[in-house]
Amino acid sequence: MGGHWLDILIVAGIALALFGPKTLQSWARSAGKGVAQAKDMKDKLMADLPMEDIAKITDSIPQVPLNSRHAVEMLLASDKKDEEDEKKAKSSEQSSAKQPEEEKSQETRVSES
Repeated sequence: MGGHWLDILIVAGIALALFGPKTLQSWARSAGKGVAQAKDMKDKLMADLPMEDIAKITDSIPQVPLNSRHAVEMLLASDKKDEEDEKKAKSSEQSSAKQPEEEKSQETRVSES
């Protein structure tokens, strides 16, 4: 919605000719007060919202791809995440399997002493 300055000046000139300067001044003042009230209401609403909870919820909601490139990037990212999760699971399994062996070796060292 683009408007050229010349168009705005023409509309303002026609409005000035039709309604007069006092009426336009009154309308402008009312519009300014309305914008100020809307801004105050928005600020109060934003102050009352639990932004941390909203951030947690939006993080848990999956994103919808906007185009094919975004969809491919999301798929690749999820594949990488799955691979990392598998690696972590394997490493935790290996470390948990090594712990009983280490405990047995420590027990035999203690018993040999």
